[in-house]
Amino acid sequence: MIRDDQLDRILLRHEALGAELASGQLAAGAFTKASRELAELDGVVAAIRDFRAKRAEFADLEALAGDASADAEMREMARAERDDLAEELPALERAVAIALLPKDAADERSAILEIRAGTGGEEAALFARDLFGMYTRYAALRGWRVELMSESEAEHGGYKEVIASIAGAGVFARLKFESGVHRVQRVPETEAGGRIHTSAATVAVLPEAEEVDVAIDEKDLRIDVFRSSGPGGQSVNTTDSAVRITHLPTGIVVQQQDEKSQHKNKAKAMKVLRARLFEMEREKADAERAANRKGQVGSGDRSERIRTYNFPQGRVTDHRINLTLYKIDKVIAGDALDEVIDPLIAADEAARLAELDGQG
Repeated sequence: MIRDDQLDRILLRHEALGAELASGQLAAGAFTKASRELAELDGVVAAIRDFRAKRAEFADLEALAGDASADAEMREMARAERDDLAEELPALERAVAIALLPKDAADERSAILEIRAGTGGEEAALFARDLFGMYTRYAALRGWRVELMSESEAEHGGYKEVIASIAGAGVFARLKFESGVHRVQRVPETEAGGRIHTSAATVAVLPEAEEVDVAIDEKDLRIDVFRSSGPGGQSVNTTDSAVRITHLPTGIVVQQQDEKSQHKNKAKAMKVLRARLFEMEREKADAERAANRKGQVGSGDRSERIRTYNFPQGRVTDHRINLTLYKIDKVIAGDALDEVIDPLIAADEAARLAELDGQG
C-alpha cells in the first residue's frame, strides 16, 4: 500500500522545483539539474494526481450509495459507478507504484550495441548480420540514429563482430534486456542439404558514457597504431590509421579501423572503452543487489541464453519470461520487437515491485 505522506513529499518537491525554476535565480548548472529533476517528477505527479482524484471520487460515491436520505435511483447509480471505480483503482495505484520505482540512471542514455558471432561458423555470422539489421530497423522506427563504429565481416557477408552507437532518448531503457546469447534454428543459406542448424550470436548493450562518468588515466593506456585491413587480411589503407587501445588495469582491448583518420579511430575507440568501463562499474555496483533479486529478468550475463529464433516453426521464444510469438518475420524485421521488449520491461517492473513489497 502506498503511503500518503510519501506522495505528499513528492508533490511538495515538485512544487518547490517549479518555484525555484520560475524565480530565475538559479545558476546555469543548478538550473539544468533542477529542470531534469522536475521533468523526471512530472510523470510521477500526474500518476499521483490521477490516483487521488479517482480515490476521492470513489469516497464520494461510497458516501452517496450509503446515504439513506438520497434518492433511490441516485443511490443505485452511485453504487454502479463505485463498483466500476473499485475495479479501476488497483491499476491506478500500481501505476503510481511503478512510477515511484528507483530509476536506472542510465535509462535515458544512448547506447553502444555490440554483436558477435558465436557457435555456428558462417551461419552464426549471417545471424549476427540479421540481428544487426533487426536493431537498425527498430532504431529507425523509433527515430533513433545509428552510427556504425566498427565491423569485421565474414566470408559470406555476415559479421564476425559489429559495433554501433545508437543515439536517442531512452535507447538504453528499451534495449538493455537484449544483452545475452541469441540462438537461431534454421536451414543455413550456406547449407545445400536442407538440415536445420543451431547457431548463436552474443549481443551486448552498454549505456553510452560521458567523459565525466569514467576517469581514464592516459598512463593506463597502451595505444598501438597499424595499417587497417579488410576481409582476408588485405590492406585497405596505405597509412597507419587503425588504432588499438589496451586498458592495462582491466585488460580491455578496443580496436577501430573503419575511419581513414587515426584521430577519428582513436575517438571512436575511446567511446567504446568508456562504455565498457562504465558498464563494469555498474555491474560491480549492481552485483550485491542482483544477488538478492530472485525474480529479476535475466542476469545480464553475456553467456546467458535469452532468446531462440526458430525459423521452421516461425516462432521467437524469450526464455526469461516464457514468451513465445509466432511472428518471426515481423520480429526480425524490427516491426514486432516491441512485442518482446514491452513484456520484458513489465516483468522487470513486477519483479522490482515484489522486491519492494517483500521489504515492506
